[in-house]
Amino acid sequence: MTHTSTTPRRPVTVERTIGGKTVSIETGRLAKQAGGAVVVRLGDTMTLVATVSGPGREGLDFFPLTVDYREKVYAAGKFPGGFIKREGRPTTKEILTSRLIDRPIRPLFSETFREEVQIQAGPISADRINDADVLSMIGASATLMLARLPFLGPIGSIRLGRIDGQLIVLPTAEELKASDLDLIVSSTDKKIVMIEGFGHELPESEMYDAIMAAHQYNQEVIALQHELLAAAGLPAWEKVVFTPDPLRQWIYDAFGREIKQAKSASGTKADRKAASKSAYERVLAHFCQSEGGDPAITPARVKAAFSAIEERVIRESILDGHRPDGRGPRDLRPISCEVGVLPRAHGSAIFQRGETQALVTTVLGTTADEQRVDGIMQEFTKKFMLDYNMPSFAVGEVRPIRGPGRREIGHGALAERSVAGVLPERDRFPYTIRCVSDILESNGSSSMASVCGATLSLMDAGVPISDPVGGISIGLVQDEASGRHVLLTDIIGDEDHYGDMDFKVAGTQRGITGIQLDLKNDGITADIVRETLDQASEARIEILRAMLRSIKRPRDEISQLAPRLLQIQINPEKIGLVIGPGGKTIRRLQEETGAKIDIEDSGIVTLSGLDAAGVEAARDKIQAMTEGVQVGRIYEGRVTSIKDFGAFVEILPGRDGLVHISELSEGYVGQVGDICRVGDPMIVKAIAVDDQDRVKLSRKAAMAERGIVDPNAGNQGGGGSRPPSGGSGVGTGGGSGFGGDRGGPPPRRGPAPGGDRGPRRD
Repeated sequence: MTHTSTTPRRPVTVERTIGGKTVSIETGRLAKQAGGAVVVRLGDTMTLVATVSGPGREGLDFFPLTVDYREKVYAAGKFPGGFIKREGRPTTKEILTSRLIDRPIRPLFSETFREEVQIQAGPISADRINDADVLSMIGASATLMLARLPFLGPIGSIRLGRIDGQLIVLPTAEELKASDLDLIVSSTDKKIVMIEGFGHELPESEMYDAIMAAHQYNQEVIALQHELLAAAGLPAWEKVVFTPDPLRQWIYDAFGREIKQAKSASGTKADRKAASKSAYERVLAHFCQSEGGDPAITPARVKAAFSAIEERVIRESILDGHRPDGRGPRDLRPISCEVGVLPRAHGSAIFQRGETQALVTTVLGTTADEQRVDGIMQEFTKKFMLDYNMPSFAVGEVRPIRGPGRREIGHGALAERSVAGVLPERDRFPYTIRCVSDILESNGSSSMASVCGATLSLMDAGVPISDPVGGISIGLVQDEASGRHVLLTDIIGDEDHYGDMDFKVAGTQRGITGIQLDLKNDGITADIVRETLDQASEARIEILRAMLRSIKRPRDEISQLAPRLLQIQINPEKIGLVIGPGGKTIRRLQEETGAKIDIEDSGIVTLSGLDAAGVEAARDKIQAMTEGVQVGRIYEGRVTSIKDFGAFVEILPGRDGLVHISELSEGYVGQVGDICRVGDPMIVKAIAVDDQDRVKLSRKAAMAERGIVDPNAGNQGGGGSRPPSGGSGVGTGGGSGFGGDRGGPPPRRGPAPGGDRGPRRD
């Protein structure tokens, strides 16, 4: 059936203060032809959510719910970036928010409901302080109620942060930066239906307390939606009771034992799949191909009922203590780990748990490899990325190769944020890091395999993480009629598909870094949340032990194939000195050293290159330039002018000093031109800076300190002579790199132009 709009034709607004923040919901002003439409507001952030529904397509065997969250940057008073000044394909943020809206709503519809439902959401005003994602989740629930769809809601959604141990309700963007928790929880009036959270190694007890606090705040969000219905003049919300197809019981009575044996067959996932297919073919032949069969029993109906019976027999077996693969409720599948498996990646690992296999690689880059992220909030860059891919062959299927879907982006984001908290600070390890998890086999919880594989790969790459991170998924089968429930450690595909819960928990030995709850029932209680966190902690420690048997700690050195990267801090006022007029100085430094130089406004200079010596040389030059002349330091300068009394040598851009003729050599120097010419490189040591900031340099002291043989040192007679093959007179004694053939005209004799003769050496 088609649901007509029940949105009121006049504006209606309700508001409530929740945790010190005022949230309002308005309906009846915008999008009045939608089945339900609201504007949810916090501060100056306003998100518009609209829901419509219509007849489902023939033959659908799933609920066709579509959720799209899109950000239009006009909401923040911005233009889209790039050449095309219009929003395009959804960003990662938009996809993840669409999933956040979808996940708590989908299980609250009947499994037999097949109408098309579309929810569209997005900010129409953005203050860049309050995020629109949770507001859109609240709005989605409200619009489903306004549209009078058979939804087991309403649900409340809330975000909590934590600063100095105090929970913050609906934290701002700035508060989240200082928070050690980012937690989103969705609830009905009695149960929790979705969790998405990330913490800085929070103990299980503290995470549990935060989840329960969020559940209580959600009751206020739910009450606000009931107020909206009342203000709009709509009848009170009543939950719908669904009646299952009677064909299910007929199949169970006739083939239940056979189906149960097929789903518990020993062997691999493929073996159980083949046995189940054989049982299905016999059921189909019995009900659809035998003479005198009921024409109302179609193959599609049999297929749906058979799937329901598969679910029933698996759940009954698990409740009786028998998992499909024979393990106990707390047992992990066998785990094996390898590192250093790919010769050209900077780090690589294979993490195998049962029939789930993740190949994870790590590549290290420079600041130029950072990902720039723009949207309605403030633009920022990311130095760590974790991408997740799962090709169809991982589950033995044939599918076209497309770009990453919502599931892949969601799994990658979960793994990325679960690992990000243990990465070193930027000033300690300035590399940009990219991990890629390729799932080569999948039979349960590949996202948590990605967390484990990423940890191993990062350690193999020499990234000094603070602690290894492991992840595990806990499943649930419960029978509300009898009150029985079983928690399942390390679920496989069938337990995920037919069970009630996929509760992923990642963390270190100290606490939780990432948590995600997805349900297929109408919610779980506080007791199950607590029990799950405890069971996940036990499994995580066991997984971490298995991981550390392959590599105990990060490697001492990064791969020889990775770029060499250094960071130094200079005075921001000296940035112009390093860059030089028109970029002349920085280009010259890059040409001389082969290093790439990036300078931030804060004065952080990042130097990178494949040659470590060149990177270090660039660092030394920049430090010398920005620190000023340091007495006692040796500089590699260039002769800028020659006088009778000595040579002026530029040791820093725009800064030179005098090498008196007596400081040119241990031997006798008749004329300065016997030692050097304008433009020659010269190694010198700063020996003094006088009251007038004039720098005094010594070539002979620098050569003596570096152990360089001076060809002129043996000249004790008058007149002197120029060293053969000149260069700068440094010779080939090593270390300075100077002393090649100069070529050109012979040295000038007699007084040099441009000034009186200075004092001569006795």
